[in-house]
Amino acid sequence: MQIGVLGAGTMGHGIAQVAARAGHDVAMRDVERDRVEDGLDAIETNLQGGVEREKLTAAEMAETIDRIDGTTDLETAVSGADLVIEAVPEDLELKRETFAEVETHAPADAILASNTSSLSLTAIAGALERPSRAIGLHFFNPVHLMDLVEIVVPEQADEETVGFAEEFVADLGKEPITVRDSAGFASSRLGVALGVEAIRMLEEGVTSPRGLDRAMTVGYNHPMGPIELTDVVGLDVRLDILKHLRDELGERYAPPQLLRRKVRAGKLGKKTGEGFYVWEDGEIVGVSDSVAIAGGGVDDDR
Repeated sequence: MQIGVLGAGTMGHGIAQVAARAGHDVAMRDVERDRVEDGLDAIETNLQGGVEREKLTAAEMAETIDRIDGTTDLETAVSGADLVIEAVPEDLELKRETFAEVETHAPADAILASNTSSLSLTAIAGALERPSRAIGLHFFNPVHLMDLVEIVVPEQADEETVGFAEEFVADLGKEPITVRDSAGFASSRLGVALGVEAIRMLEEGVTSPRGLDRAMTVGYNHPMGPIELTDVVGLDVRLDILKHLRDELGERYAPPQLLRRKVRAGKLGKKTGEGFYVWEDGEIVGVSDSVAIAGGGVDDDR
């Protein structure tokens, strides 16, 4: 199958990688060549790590890389695609514009999917002349390691589109859950609820970021705590989701001021080197001073 992936960032290159690893030919597009090259480099790094951990062979790595082409031209990426997956920034109008542009270049029977984590798929699909072929494919970060894919069904989708999406996710070796289009879907709504409460607890000085994270990783066997996960996802992304959920579901999703201040300061988490934690080379090396000042929780490395 030929797949077009729009966006070479964290989610885009991850989706391109798992699709190519499953044997599909992939065209990965971004608006600037440097972004495309960065995405291709990240894929190679991920695959090399898999070779070192004996998850795949060097030959399989080479075959996967050979199946991925990078481009800055949207028409090139989608003109022969059976499936197009957009992973552009979480902005409703941008996603609608992207879908409308894709429809003018993609084959008439291509399925158009959005990787949005919270925006209305029904609204995104509404930009299409044939909205019945739109679907949500919400992958999780890091895509090559996370098993879950949330299939979000907009009001306009037909049964054939839903079935196609479920078969595609299973073919990737991922675990699908199918949900109707509603604010925050299932995963974002539950995950953000835990994350926002953890940030409020930091503001109140209940404990440190490490303490909150250990409460969930040790106490509840979560693979990652809510504060670290917020840093990994991106504080700006979490803030945008909370604003959307507040508009749709009410004040229980109101963004904490601590989160707003962090985003204003450009401290967006792992991708900028500092969020609630301080990061170096992809690893946590400390806790942000501004968190300690705001919350007063005791930090330790136990």
